[in-house]
Amino acid sequence: MKLPAIAFCHSERSEESLITSGSTGYENTPRCFASLNMTAQFTRGILPNVIAAVVIVALSSAAWANETYKFDPSGSTIGFTVHQFLRTTHGKFTRFNGKIDIDREHPENSSVTAQIDVRSIDTQIKKRDDHLRSPEFFNVEKFPQMTFKGRNVNRTGPQSGDILGDLTMHGVTRPITLHVKLLTPVNETSRTRWAVTTEPIARRDFNLMFAQAAEAVSGIGQTVAINIEIEAKRAQ
Repeated sequence: MKLPAIAFCHSERSEESLITSGSTGYENTPRCFASLNMTAQFTRGILPNVIAAVVIVALSSAAWANETYKFDPSGSTIGFTVHQFLRTTHGKFTRFNGKIDIDREHPENSSVTAQIDVRSIDTQIKKRDDHLRSPEFFNVEKFPQMTFKGRNVNRTGPQSGDILGDLTMHGVTRPITLHVKLLTPVNETSRTRWAVTTEPIARRDFNLMFAQAAEAVSGIGQTVAINIEIEAKRAQ
């Protein structure tokens, strides 16, 4: 008696296995092997490429979501104004650096850091600048840098935000809030421009006071207004 042949094959029409009995069952065997070969090829060749493509897209998305921009001093200004008697004195710092880390998916996690070389103060009068650098005021030999470290970002509009951070100057650290507005979105050169303002800074809060006799006759106001524009380029 001839035993029926049994062949197992994966159906093209369903997820169930078909059992074909009888002598014609062997006719399906080549077709089953072809299906198994195709599955093996997919597992060995196509599937790894699909996984690699997904990983690349995921990494690319993360790169775009988190961007770093570095200050370009040649196109940036960190300036200040202070009243002296009936006039207003303008000054700036010419050497500084910093970076902006942007998290577009979670803007509150963005951050800003900056370092300013206090020696680079420039009010257009050398004698006055030398006096400001002296131990009587900034004391640049002891406190050569001014730093800002942002620790929280609050979005206030489509192109604006507040950066809460710590300003360290003359050995004193105080909290400060920078009001930031995007002036130029990122363009084809990967550059962007920001305007930064803050409440006037009180000299007394940072112990930036002349000797009592000199303070009385200097006529210099107690508050200093800050005006900043930062041009930054996306880091490579």
